[in-house]
Order: sequence, then structure tokens, then C-alpha cells
Amino acid sequence: MADIQYLGHACFRLRGRDGIVITDPYDRSIGLDLGRPTAHIVTVSHHHPDHDNVAAVRPARDRVMVIDGPGEYEVGGVLITGVRTFHDKNKGAELGRNTVYVIHLDDIVFCHLGDLAHELTAQQLEEIGSVDVLFVPVGGGETIGPAEAASVISQIEPHIVIPMHYAVDGLVGMNLAPLDRFLHELGIKDYTPEERLSLNASNLPGDGEQTRIIVMRPVS
Repeated sequence: MADIQYLGHACFRLRGRDGIVITDPYDRSIGLDLGRPTAHIVTVSHHHPDHDNVAAVRPARDRVMVIDGPGEYEVGGVLITGVRTFHDKNKGAELGRNTVYVIHLDDIVFCHLGDLAHELTAQQLEEIGSVDVLFVPVGGGETIGPAEAASVISQIEPHIVIPMHYAVDGLVGMNLAPLDRFLHELGIKDYTPEERLSLNASNLPGDGEQTRIIVMRPVS
């Protein structure tokens, strides 16, 4: 059983039997407070203050393993693959590179897109592979917006999509679209935010079923 908590912006805490992973921890300068969460592993998609505040994460054991680039990693039974992508539509010429992470935890495959700013190539899709849970930026600005996010979801075809990186009260310094624009793009009118999500292979949507969109409320 893998437990998911949303810590705000592009930061999630994934807890399974083999460890705890935190994705893209952010700095208080963006107007939100991450607190001091614990983890064994931290993934950093790119080195901007709203995605790489590793110092905010307390070690769950003796140290935190930081993963901040493409490659294949195994940490205490947690398998992670970093896939090179870009933070702009010009192959990184404007804003640099971005790493997408595929995280295997408790028989669930998570994929965190970081600040992806383009649709994926065939090679990138092959490296990502099959995905159970996709964390996708939907607010636009320096990442994909609502329409592009819908296209990337269609490319990856995950079982579950959890949107992230959109406008919220208190967020400063970023011109992002609100979540409702993404939900409108997908024709979703009614939803109930989840504060915590627990998943295993048996409660995922089956192959051939429609992708499930789950909105998560950041924990306080």
C-alpha cells in the first residue's frame, strides 16, 4: 500500500514499505510553507527555488538521498528512473533542462513530470513506460498548461492523474492558471478534493478503464 500526500505546488510525499519519497520541495519565497517533512529520498526536477529546497526535508533515517538528474537509481528497494526533458519548448535554450521521474514504490508506478514544458517524444515515452499515477503540471506559465497537459496525459495513458503546479491563494511570483481551467479542459465540473490517498494494485482502475482524475488538497 502506497500513501500519497500533497504538500502543495509540485511537492508530494509518497510513503511505502520500502521508504518515503518527496518530490520537488519548495522554498518559502513562493508564499507557501512546506514545513519540515521527513523522507528517505528527495527528487529534484530542476534547480529553481520552487522545486529544489532539499534543506527543508528531514531525514527519516540517518540521511536523505537526493536525486537530481537522469539515470537509474535504487535506494532501499525503491527504484527510480530520471528521464531528461526540457523546461521550455526550445530544448532547454531558454530555461534549461527538466527531469521527469518514474518511481516504483509498493508495486505502484508513479511518474512526476516536474516543470515539463512540452509534449513528449517517442523516446521519452519509451523511457517513461507504463504509469499508474501521473503527477502533471497544469498551470501553464513556464510549464505545460491545461490543453497541453491533456495532450501529455493522452500520450502517457496513466490509470490516475493528479494535477499540480497551478494558481492557489498565497502563491507569489508565478503567473499560473487556476486548477478549474484544467478541469474544464477535461469536462470535469464536480469533484471532491482528497487529503490523503492510499493505493495498491487492486484499487487502481483496470486496463481499458477511463483515466481517473483525482484532485488533492494540500496538507496543512
